[in-house]
Amino acid sequence: MEAEPTRHMELVPTKRLMLFAGRGNEELSAEIAKELDVPLGEIVLSAFANGELYCRYGESVRGADLFVLQSHSPPINDRIMEQLILIDAAKRASARRITAVCPFYAYARQDRKAEGREPITARLVADLLTVAGADRVITVDLHTGQIQGFFDMPVDHLTAVPLLAAHLAETVLGDVTVVAPDAGGGKLARRFANNLEEHGIDTELAFIDKRRPKHLHNEAVAEEIVGDVEGRACILVDDMIDTASSIASAANLLQERGAADVRIAATHGVLSGPAIDRLKNAPVREVVVTNTLPIPDEKRWDALTVLSIAPIIAEALDAVFEDTSVSEIFRGDNV
Repeated sequence: MEAEPTRHMELVPTKRLMLFAGRGNEELSAEIAKELDVPLGEIVLSAFANGELYCRYGESVRGADLFVLQSHSPPINDRIMEQLILIDAAKRASARRITAVCPFYAYARQDRKAEGREPITARLVADLLTVAGADRVITVDLHTGQIQGFFDMPVDHLTAVPLLAAHLAETVLGDVTVVAPDAGGGKLARRFANNLEEHGIDTELAFIDKRRPKHLHNEAVAEEIVGDVEGRACILVDDMIDTASSIASAANLLQERGAADVRIAATHGVLSGPAIDRLKNAPVREVVVTNTLPIPDEKRWDALTVLSIAPIIAEALDAVFEDTSVSEIFRGDNV
């Protein structure tokens, strides 16, 4: 009697992109979904009476390539916890791959010990995302690039510099100097200058020597300028504007040194506390930021320009889903 032939079951896996968003920046999440032509997935987010957060997916995510969008906006700790719970729920619901998308990565400034007995909280947040079950992280303009090394998983570090530079190239006039608000911002200033030069604008570089009073996290005083700024259009560049103490002080110093025009460009408009009043009172023609963080109407004024980062993030998400290069989007200038 002949033995029955062995039967083999073969399945060709199909890739399915699913996009879910926390409450950190709902407007940006909707823009990204529109750019990708993918609907935001159904999700239930609520809180118990004692403040504990509850999250549940309203549809099956089994086998999906799942992206969890969450910008770490105020209340920051709730936003981080919400993203962690969403990642954990996706892992337990058998998502194939989970990517944490953090347009603004909280605690990025605490990336080292500046004094004894301090935490390195940027590493702690990386560990939390890892333990929650993320397989990959996508973020925009980290405070320092070495934060990528805190993760034992792929990190796609996007940059808004081409977006900001393209806008400034259309508006700035005369001889241009790109100014770093401190000595550590030289790499970012050079990147801005390179992008402006691609638009046909010759640039010089300068940086500000600033002093930060000990034990004060949100105060800094600009003391001197290294570089040529007199009679030139100056662009102050930074990764974020928080209380605007250092950037406003730098703008005042540039005016004192004879700058013809001062503009500010930053990826993240945190705009905490007295930031709006400081920027309104500073000798600044325009402040340009992106919408990695939500900026409500009460924080907007005539000199503020908010550019959408959604097309850049959407392109990166599509590249990750299609397993193509993310760095090629920025020609390798995103590390």
